[in-house]
Amino acid sequence: MASKTDLVIVESPAKAKTIGKYLGPNYQVVASMGHVRDLPKSKLSVDVESGFAPNYQPIQGKEDIIRDLKRAAKKSDRVFLATDPDREGEAISWHLKELLELPDERTYRVTFNEITKKVVTESIAQPRAIDQNLVDAQQARRILDRIVGYELSPLLWKKIRRGLSAGRVQSVATRLVVEREEEIRAFESQEYWSIDVDFSRIAPNIGKFKASFHGKDKKLELHSRDEVDAVLSAVKGKDFTVSQVKRQDKLRNPAPPFITSTLQQEASRKLGMPPRRTMSIAQQLYEGVDITGEGTVGLITYMRTDSLRLSEEAIASARSFILSRYGQAYYPDKPRRYKTKSGAQDAHEAIRPSDVRLDPESIRKDLTAEQYKLYKLIWSRFLACQMASAVYDSVSIDVESAGYIFRANHSSVKFNGFTAVYEEGRDDEEEEIQSPLPDLKEGEGVKAENFTPEQHFTQPPARYTEATLIRALEEKGIGRPSTYAPTVSTIMDREYVIKEGRNLRPTPLGEVVTGLMRDKFPDVADPAFTARMEGRLDQVESGEENWVKLLDSFYGEFESNLKKVESELDGTRLKVPDEVSEEICPQCGKQLVVKSGRFGRFLACPGWPECDFTMPLVVEMPGKCPLCGGRILKRTGKSKKTGKQYTFYCCEHRSARDESKKCEFITWDVPVKDNCPVCGQTMFKTAGKGAHKPFCINEQCANFTPEEKRGGYRRRSAEGDAAEEKTPGKKTAAKKTAAKKTTARKTATKKTTTKKTAAKKTAAKK
Repeated sequence: MASKTDLVIVESPAKAKTIGKYLGPNYQVVASMGHVRDLPKSKLSVDVESGFAPNYQPIQGKEDIIRDLKRAAKKSDRVFLATDPDREGEAISWHLKELLELPDERTYRVTFNEITKKVVTESIAQPRAIDQNLVDAQQARRILDRIVGYELSPLLWKKIRRGLSAGRVQSVATRLVVEREEEIRAFESQEYWSIDVDFSRIAPNIGKFKASFHGKDKKLELHSRDEVDAVLSAVKGKDFTVSQVKRQDKLRNPAPPFITSTLQQEASRKLGMPPRRTMSIAQQLYEGVDITGEGTVGLITYMRTDSLRLSEEAIASARSFILSRYGQAYYPDKPRRYKTKSGAQDAHEAIRPSDVRLDPESIRKDLTAEQYKLYKLIWSRFLACQMASAVYDSVSIDVESAGYIFRANHSSVKFNGFTAVYEEGRDDEEEEIQSPLPDLKEGEGVKAENFTPEQHFTQPPARYTEATLIRALEEKGIGRPSTYAPTVSTIMDREYVIKEGRNLRPTPLGEVVTGLMRDKFPDVADPAFTARMEGRLDQVESGEENWVKLLDSFYGEFESNLKKVESELDGTRLKVPDEVSEEICPQCGKQLVVKSGRFGRFLACPGWPECDFTMPLVVEMPGKCPLCGGRILKRTGKSKKTGKQYTFYCCEHRSARDESKKCEFITWDVPVKDNCPVCGQTMFKTAGKGAHKPFCINEQCANFTPEEKRGGYRRRSAEGDAAEEKTPGKKTAAKKTAAKKTTARKTATKKTTTKKTAAKKTAAKK
């Protein structure tokens, strides 16, 4: 039986609470609050001349935590180091062992892929030694990134701007965004045409459908109006016959369970949750949440993983749940197993619920809104990955005339299968909804009622979103599960990349830094080189490569190249061009430029110091002002009452100095890109998280939606809040006066009550 003096050290108090409940009173479970030792920030702290020896120091501000850990360790017979089950967690355990001066015979390493009573007790019963290969891989990464950052950043300070930084992974991520922007700028649009035809049956005269031009024997693209006219003239007045009807059942298989990158992508797409926030909420679910009747429960398995592997126990549990809740039809004959891609570490299972029987709805009241949404996403994806395939009834009809083929397709759900629980999100726009097709027979004649040729132009590649950038990093082998979210956050915090709506766009600063890195340090900024380095770090983890030799092979060439670049750029300073906006300075008429300050980006006049005009950064929204047709802008304000920031939308002419142009349009509702199909005006949707249906605000339109039917939380008018920020109105002043009177009345009542109580006490004494 375990001694009462056994100590378990974890990283966070939440995890300590959960594990302490499972282990009972014979164990003391404490938290290190993450790292306790690291390379000091003030200097490089790596002796490159002595085998890249790191100078680790206790982290400032953690003196009390370290003292308490040392005291607890001295009183314990055994110390279990139970930090996170990855490279970084292994390194933290190693640092704890070194800092607390724990002897090998008293030190044990344990890991928990999920924090459940079964796994925790089994892991404690089967501890192991610290894996030095994992520690060395983490050390190599840490020192490699420190060398790149601390030796390149000063060069950026001298040649571009103070405060900049470079990083092995962040430089590559920025480069991907910059190169996508360069692709967009260099893109040359190509013309192409489509022809849609409205057909109807001849006998019986029921059943209309639409088909699109396909080609002849094979698909043919139309690139000009002349080619379209040639097709139309060839089929004009000719008979149209159904040449082929193809019907088949198509199976659609479920997506695999989540790994770190796909969880971040899907949370971004479906929940609008940034990667860093996703990982923070996932950490809470992993470490444990208080569930009514269950106590503290770790709801999901470890969330930093690139493995699609699922335990046999988890698969069996999911299949049993599917059979009991959804029935035999949704229960596939064989369990689904997913192959992890080559190069993945495969150290842990995929991300899944610890107990599939804890469905999201049953514990919703115990979770925050964000915890519930993310847990539901993970739970649904895991359950769906073990369910039967969805079956679609797919119909394709070819109509032929003069050798040309016009094709109509339709697909309908025959059996919903796994989609009863979950459907994967998409980065691109959804396909147009198709109308059902009539029951046509091959050889049947049809009548062409209307031809609709339409001109199109090819579109440039889409800008990256946080989700698609993470997908690109994963596909190219850049970084690892623990680095995706911090990398994306870093390049935005450094203002190398900014977020516009959902899209990421490089700033002029990001482009200048990337240009320098690409020209002068092609290895550091090269995606292929960075991916190869990740592979070598994996070899260090597996014991196939020595971490010091890895660093030495990189540093020699890097150092010589750095000196060469410093010599080439001696006396040179790279200028970051101003980011010119479309806004005009109302004082001097110049185009405003984007500047950065302590509180973020803003617009300023380039004529400073002669002109000192500044204003908040303008964010243009889709659509047009319903009153004057001007642009709709997104604005922010700060409530004088609560101090909270709020967002509203107004016409660009709201603050116009010219009274003839002034427009008073302002709203809390968010403008959308869709126009009302009846009146053509811009439509809006209610603000806030989640999906909200667009509505028309034009009271003269038959499609108008009254405010009480728009859904969402309705607050007082934007006009009122905006007016209050300038001068509190009469109603506000009246409310303040009434509040003062109420306070005075309460105070008087309190004093009277106090006097009466005192009088009673005096009388009682007498």
